[in-house]
Amino acid sequence: MNISLPDAMRSAVDAQTEARGYGTSSEYVRDLIRRDLDRQALRALLDEGRASAQDEPITEKTFRALRDRATRGSGTTI
Repeated sequence: MNISLPDAMRSAVDAQTEARGYGTSSEYVRDLIRRDLDRQALRALLDEGRASAQDEPITEKTFRALRDRATRGSGTTI
């Protein structure tokens, strides 16, 4: 795949490639794409959570249960 960029964008990509320690501009662009895909996946999860119905009010007991579930088997506490 080839991507054409105006000179100003190419200069910006080259500057970021060097400043952030990427070996090539392709590595920098791939990282940007990966981050965008991660953001999209997170957005989908947030939208899914927002759309789900909450059957009961959130209480300290709810948070305790979530903490227990999140730390079960990890040996850490929150």
